[in-house]
Amino acid sequence: MTLISDDQRVIDAEAPQYNASLVERIDQHESLGYFTVRFDGDPTPFESGQYMTIGVMVEGRIVQRPYSVASAPRDAGRGYEMYVRLVQGGIFTPLLWRLPVGHRMRMIGPKGKFTLEHDDDRVHLFVSSGTGNAPFVAMMRELLAAGTPRRVVYLNGCSYERDFGYRELVEEWSRTGDYPVTYIPTVSRPGDPANAGWTGRTGRVESIVAPVCNELGLTADNTIAYLCGNPDMIISSEAALLELGFPEASVKKELYWPKGKEPAGAVPGADTSDE
Repeated sequence: MTLISDDQRVIDAEAPQYNASLVERIDQHESLGYFTVRFDGDPTPFESGQYMTIGVMVEGRIVQRPYSVASAPRDAGRGYEMYVRLVQGGIFTPLLWRLPVGHRMRMIGPKGKFTLEHDDDRVHLFVSSGTGNAPFVAMMRELLAAGTPRRVVYLNGCSYERDFGYRELVEEWSRTGDYPVTYIPTVSRPGDPANAGWTGRTGRVESIVAPVCNELGLTADNTIAYLCGNPDMIISSEAALLELGFPEASVKKELYWPKGKEPAGAVPGADTSDE
């Protein structure tokens, strides 16, 4: 296990591979945080939904992982924001948690095809587990900034209420009407003391996909679905949508890792908990 408290790996402060810096870090709590990395030079254009790979040199070797970008493409000049869970025993995240703001890093990208369909004005059903919400936040931020928001029904599942990332932002959009989003979070461990007082939906996020579609009248004719998270959630959510009559072309997927090959660390925004 690679714990922060006993991680003795030496992170190189300077290396010729470095082309960026950690410019902001906001901790949601001890194991979830928002990290913004900025290129030294001009920003690289990307599409919302894509990911960047960030890393540091450790004793002469690069250690890196890809993460979905949560900030809007038009804000790339200020850096690329990534929502990350600390994976105890992970290869990269214990290193990331040790970095002070200002530390030099390597960043490459963007990559990924999990992007919005152009000019699709159907309702967008976003389904995510854990930190899989990052690309959806980027999509909504970019559409809002462009003045072309699309109606969104956004489902996010976490084990614990305190793990809902970007909750205040999305709830504010919903409350004010600034963005036409219906936000539906769900906790998978309602009986845990950490969720005492939770009055919202319960169960894994895939278990509420069909009920929400039926309640809100989301059909294959008026909705396109985007799924992002762990493979079990993706498989189950897709099956529920296909059962409701959604064609495969209307269900877009971003898996954090192939089923059965979960890494010992994080991949695009990865959350290795059981949300």
